Amino acid sequence: MAKTSYLDISPELEEKYWSPIQTPERFIIPRIRVKTVIFSREKIAEITSRSYLSACSNLWQNFSDAVRQDWKNVDPHPRQHGWRTFVADQCKRIKFGIGGTATPNQYHQDMVGKILIEAPAEEIKLIQPHPNFYWVLSKVAGKKSMYEPSAVNESFSLPLKITINYKSDLISTGAGSFARFYADIRHLYQGQNLSHNEIIEIPLSANWTKQETTISSLIGQAISYNLYIHLYKVTGTLLIDNIKAEHSGSNWARDPYCKKIEQDFTRGFYQIPKNWGVITMPDGAGYKSIYPT
Repeated sequence: MAKTSYLDISPELEEKYWSPIQTPERFIIPRIRVKTVIFSREKIAEITSRSYLSACSNLWQNFSDAVRQDWKNVDPHPRQHGWRTFVADQCKRIKFGIGGTATPNQYHQDMVGKILIEAPAEEIKLIQPHPNFYWVLSKVAGKKSMYEPSAVNESFSLPLKITINYKSDLISTGAGSFARFYADIRHLYQGQNLSHNEIIEIPLSANWTKQETTISSLIGQAISYNLYIHLYKVTGTLLIDNIKAEHSGSNWARDPYCKKIEQDFTRGFYQIPKNWGVITMPDGAGYKSIYPT
């Protein structure tokens, strides 16, 4: 077997180089292997039988123009697309054995984050740090299932707008109970290291709704911020989706559509922080992404 430590491929040959090969592992044991280019009829039939797109297409074609527009209207992405939103949602229903089709919902689509507290636990506190520099997982352009760590320089400046969609079914277990989503903003003033909490108070019992708040100015210079979800002296369930932390013209929240809020990164992606890290999570508390039914 031939071994190389480094290849420098000229741009004009890069497409030809990658057309017959692929890299299954680039970080721990880097290697390349032959890419399957020509599929047999049996293989094509097998792939087609495992794909949900045919079923989604049949359902989509039977929708009225009004329903298709409803799916487009609830797409949370900057460039709205009804088909994309419907396929993402319907594929989960098929995968989990849920019949029918969902009704387009302006507050949540596809997967949502679920935060659960059961006795003996009464509290859970999660953090999503936003320093000036960190790493995120990014898809490699032109590759179907290849990802790489990408460096992010988040130059923070006010105003900061935070948004969360939620459904709460919580019960107080004692005095001082609360459920909160907030940004802890660090700012410097006359040699002092100060912090300000911009808080969204979440009712203990509420149907799906959206809340947002904006902080436009603070004394001194705003340096950085962290996002927190904190449930205290409660038991029950909180569902969340479409999280935003907007400043400098962009939404900087990681995993804003709650595809996998519990995701941890290992091996070649060890330097990437969790979408939501744990500060407090006793036995009986937990969090993950689910498809709501």
